[in-house]
Amino acid sequence: MTTLREVIEVPRPVEHCFRYVADFRTTVEWDATAIRATKTTPGPITVGTAFAVRCKAGPTSLALDYVVTAMTPFHSIELKGVGRFFTVRDTITFEALASGLTRITYVAEFEYHLGLGALAKNAETGLKKMGRASLKGLARALEDNNPAPKASLDTQKKDSSLATALSCFTRYGYRRGRRCWHPLSTDMEGKHVVLTGANAGLGFATAVALLEAGAKLTVVIRDPKKLESMQHALEAETGRAADNVELADLSLLSEVNALSERLIKRGEPIDVLINNAGALFNEHAETPERIERSVALLLLSPWRLTERLMPLIEHHDTPARVINVVSGGMYTQKLRRNQLIMSANGYNGSIAYARSKRALTVLTELWADEWRSRNIVVNSMHPGWADTPGVQTALPGFRRVTKTVLRTPEEGADTIVWLARAKEADQATGLLFLDREPRTTHLKPKTAETDEERTQLRPWLQETYDNLQLDSSA
Repeated sequence: MTTLREVIEVPRPVEHCFRYVADFRTTVEWDATAIRATKTTPGPITVGTAFAVRCKAGPTSLALDYVVTAMTPFHSIELKGVGRFFTVRDTITFEALASGLTRITYVAEFEYHLGLGALAKNAETGLKKMGRASLKGLARALEDNNPAPKASLDTQKKDSSLATALSCFTRYGYRRGRRCWHPLSTDMEGKHVVLTGANAGLGFATAVALLEAGAKLTVVIRDPKKLESMQHALEAETGRAADNVELADLSLLSEVNALSERLIKRGEPIDVLINNAGALFNEHAETPERIERSVALLLLSPWRLTERLMPLIEHHDTPARVINVVSGGMYTQKLRRNQLIMSANGYNGSIAYARSKRALTVLTELWADEWRSRNIVVNSMHPGWADTPGVQTALPGFRRVTKTVLRTPEEGADTIVWLARAKEADQATGLLFLDREPRTTHLKPKTAETDEERTQLRPWLQETYDNLQLDSSA
């Protein structure tokens, strides 16, 4: 048997350290030998939770199946990993020190198979060196001192061509991007997040990740029939349900107003607002307020909700964040106010969707410029091509053609979660992100809007809102 023992002390609360380390998927962020790590059992992390980890081993790699064998929250976790050549038992303990530091002690005991014990003894020095390197990596991850977001030279090159930029929208683009990511150890305990459109797809994946990170979560959904099943699904996956659920049809501005008033009356400051709710409508229709429903849901709604919630968003010691979820489809469209509201004649749902998302991207930049002095950062993101229920329903032809390269909802939602969580994300504002990197907002010069269109967007939004036939109670 070979035993490794390493100790580090990090300037983080013990709860944050435990929550980060217990999720063994994070091992790829700090263990120099780990290539990939996934959770293979559903539900919150507890005794019996299993992880599949693949580690480098010279010119090849080894698969290890880990299972949590014992866990005392915020104090210790024990795991057993079984591979082809050895079994390893990890014991990780956490101790809060009076100085505000947390001491983490990591003990790994290796038992070798296939008569490899003698060979392993010769490799003991190398194993201990790798153990020290891994714990140094964990210390760096928990220091949470990453640089400000910046597009790599490779990403800038890919964004210079339509074909290479589109390749980044796929699952392969996601895998390319994550190779350069910094650790994400920021804990969201004490942070209040408001998330719209949370019961499926990107929104549900975002809700799961934020609950796992410790956030206090208010979700907004439209259908009351889905409330109970959503809460059960969140609790089954994370051990927690959303802290608050608000019901609102966000295509109706009267309901946006009522939602805003309820949240303001509750009076809880909002650290992060995520405007995610959306849908692609293949058939033209107007809302009861007499406006085409794409522009109502995708543009007027996030505009009105965000500006109405400003009393809860501003006045934070650390920057508050607004995250607008847009779409790669906006790269096909140019901002023109007189084309945002499409008539029934010649209506195309994909174009209507893309035009509203283009306008929301421009609005993000306008807000960022204005609110920089108010300690608010505003960014947009697009998820790439993700296999969500919305895509399955609204774009079945596109899905048939691209199914083999579509991202999972979790991969599509990753940048939403990163923008909400990462400490370094508050060092950027007014940008469009994909896979945790700033990206160009135009892939074709002809889609660039004029200065006049930019200047007149917010007055147009206000004028359009003023002309709506709102319920008198709004």
